[in-house]
Amino acid sequence: MAKQLVFPPMHPPHPPHPPHPLRITALILAVLGLSLGTGLSQQDKKKSFPDKFQEKWEKEGPNVRIKRHQDGSRTVFRRSPDDRTLVKRTWGINGAVKMIVVYRLNAQGDPLACKIYDGRESLLYKVSYGYGKTTGRLQAERMFDARALRTDPRTGKETPIRVMYYNYDAQGNSTAPEVYTFKEGKNAEEVFGSHGTFPRDNPFKP
Repeated sequence: MAKQLVFPPMHPPHPPHPPHPLRITALILAVLGLSLGTGLSQQDKKKSFPDKFQEKWEKEGPNVRIKRHQDGSRTVFRRSPDDRTLVKRTWGINGAVKMIVVYRLNAQGDPLACKIYDGRESLLYKVSYGYGKTTGRLQAERMFDARALRTDPRTGKETPIRVMYYNYDAQGNSTAPEVYTFKEGKNAEEVFGSHGTFPRDNPFKP
């Protein structure tokens, strides 16, 4: 319900005085300056990106979100109708696809595993995620090189090239993870660094 506005009582008007030409000119200039300033401000807002990360989000239907970066690159998130698959594609400033990540999600929308492809859709890495049984928080991720199978000679099981353990403080806030690299994976380090592959920028996850 709209608030009721209360206006002050109107006093009888004073006899009008002829306006001074200088006052009229000053008033016109002030109005024009205000209008121009407002117009430029709105125009600048259209050109600028709204948040501190210099990124702009766009929505295309219920299952597609686009994140545009200031440098001209973009990342497109597309989820399946059953919310069990999330595909993240990254385009470079030249318009070519740089990387594709396909996540397999659980019922809560958290990734259980993912596969990482290059722009030519060649499989590079496989990643699995582990969660705490009692807290449900992300605890670890293991990255495997899909281009070269590496196994433990004692067990015969596939061995990861990198393992990340996620830590939390007493308040439950994430802190710096522990990263262990068993086999130098230059591409993985260049692409992901020490931040891991977990999709923290998933726009469909509240």
